[in-house]
Amino acid sequence: MPEYVRYLTHPEVVIDPETPVGKWGLSEKGHSRVQFLALSASRVLSGTRSVISSGEVKAMEAGAPLAKAMRCRFEIHQGMHENDRSSTGYLPREQFETMADAFFAEPHVSVKGWERAVDAQARICRAVEDALRHAPAGDILLVGHGAVGTLLLCATDGRAIDRCHDQPGDGGGNAFTFSRDDRKIVQDWTPMEQLRPLR
Repeated sequence: MPEYVRYLTHPEVVIDPETPVGKWGLSEKGHSRVQFLALSASRVLSGTRSVISSGEVKAMEAGAPLAKAMRCRFEIHQGMHENDRSSTGYLPREQFETMADAFFAEPHVSVKGWERAVDAQARICRAVEDALRHAPAGDILLVGHGAVGTLLLCATDGRAIDRCHDQPGDGGGNAFTFSRDDRKIVQDWTPMEQLRPLR
């Protein structure tokens, strides 16, 4: 029977300019979306044997309830964190979007000190391969972030780094799926509420 890996981005967060971005937690809406998926997890995510999350608070707050709902193990992999944007810290929405556009448009350049897209891509790919190598047999749910998730999708599917492959919408909470044995994309970005069983 085929085994699958789903990469889920955390949903909406509480934006707090006074708190480091890695410490941001989910908003009420974000928690609500996670609970919605948790209620249907035994069907939608059937076959999942392990949930592996980034070490950032918002990702852990999304992954832990899903692992609990499926009664499977929950692990943290520090290499799965979002692209390093500490050089600029919090940016208002318009400035952030401009920086994100440049991050994807110039993947070999460190834009204002941000981690280069090519480096973030190499890191997330290494982290995922390491996580899957040590994970039990069965389907795996990875819980992480939008930018590195897009970079992982591009690498897995042989696409050039481009923001046109970014997740839809602006709140997060989307997933893509690939087969565990041959790393073939079987489902592109899909909102978490629209996920369907794979078997």
